[in-house]
Amino acid sequence: MLDIRFVRENPEIVKENIKKKFQDHKLPMVDEVIELDAKNRAAITEASELRASRNTLSKQVGMLMGQAKKDPSKLEEAEKVKAQVKANAERLAELEKLEEEYAARIRELMMNIPNIIDPSVPIGPDDSANVEVERFGEAVTPEYDIPYHTQIMESFNGVDMDAAGRVSGNGFYYLMGDIARLHSAVLAYARDFMIDKGFIYCIPPFMIHGNVVEGVMSQTDMDSMMYKIEGEDLYLIGTSEHSMIGKFIDQIIPEQSLPQTLTSYSPCFRKEKGAHGIEERGVYRIHQFEKQEMIVVCKPEESMDWYEKMWRYSVELFRNMEIPVRQLECCSGDLADLKVKSCDIEAWSPRQQKYFEVCSCSNLGDAQARRLKMRVKGEDGKMYLPHTLNNTVAAPPRMLIAFLENHLQADGSVTIPECLRPYMGGKAVLTPAAK
Repeated sequence: MLDIRFVRENPEIVKENIKKKFQDHKLPMVDEVIELDAKNRAAITEASELRASRNTLSKQVGMLMGQAKKDPSKLEEAEKVKAQVKANAERLAELEKLEEEYAARIRELMMNIPNIIDPSVPIGPDDSANVEVERFGEAVTPEYDIPYHTQIMESFNGVDMDAAGRVSGNGFYYLMGDIARLHSAVLAYARDFMIDKGFIYCIPPFMIHGNVVEGVMSQTDMDSMMYKIEGEDLYLIGTSEHSMIGKFIDQIIPEQSLPQTLTSYSPCFRKEKGAHGIEERGVYRIHQFEKQEMIVVCKPEESMDWYEKMWRYSVELFRNMEIPVRQLECCSGDLADLKVKSCDIEAWSPRQQKYFEVCSCSNLGDAQARRLKMRVKGEDGKMYLPHTLNNTVAAPPRMLIAFLENHLQADGSVTIPECLRPYMGGKAVLTPAAK
């Protein structure tokens, strides 16, 4: 969410940014919010003047009523002042109601006006215009066929989609045996990898209040992603970023405690509305998964440096697991409204012979901080808004797809890279179950 003063003083910049995001339907919002802001400030000024005059008029009534004991003509004058006090009170009530209405509509509009994107963001209408920046590791396609990921898992007796369908419906799964252990190993390694980078490990709440949801994401994302607990002001989190950034709601953060670098584990729950292609069957796009996340809260001037560090951490993690990846810069039309800049880390799929998303790194500027009323108290005593960033560390089971495809051998076995072996009981190879 932008600063209302910025919108008021730079309407053309805000409109140009909306055009760059290919959201022209939002252009009228800028003019409407500026008009409402002017009306709201006028109402606040008038209300303040009426409150200031209230005490003066009340004292005047008291004085005139006292004088009326000796001079009856003062009584009529006192009644006129009383009538003015009543009229002012009625007008003040009207203004206060208007202020509430103006403020609510202004907030609604401001929540839908997108954040100003960084000048480096490529311009394009959707993800088809995202730009490949760099590749890491050799993308190899073996001579033997790579089965679909659930077939690989089934060869280890490692997945049961049918049972999950009977228990929970589509979009759920049972992981078992070595595949379940591999899933946990990836998360444990990702946790320790981030701890070694100096991040504090956290396990956050898995449900959050509606005002936190509103503070960390756009209304569109909220409606399409979040599961609400019936009868409660609680939502299941779609990622631990939601509760980790929410941790700072209404807080004043001492400047000396920045940057806050946190890595959090959580299950994640998502509606995943809409139809998806054949490559998103199995455990690719699901309603429940687990994830290790990285979160940074920092000074504004440090956020782009952190952005660079964070996506490179993802690359390092995947390369340690011997998975080829690339960095893809997200274009303007593919950025969520709160984001200033974002990139995806995509892993190589030898079966599909293309890359697919496994991590998403985002700099949200001060948008979440403004929504959540997070503030930093500087050494000079002045308050300012911090910047917030987030990035996926590892999100199995999607990550398992990349892992299994890239480590599958011709005989059906799966090799385990050295970094994961301590979490797999020392195993270097997983062997399929006997048929």
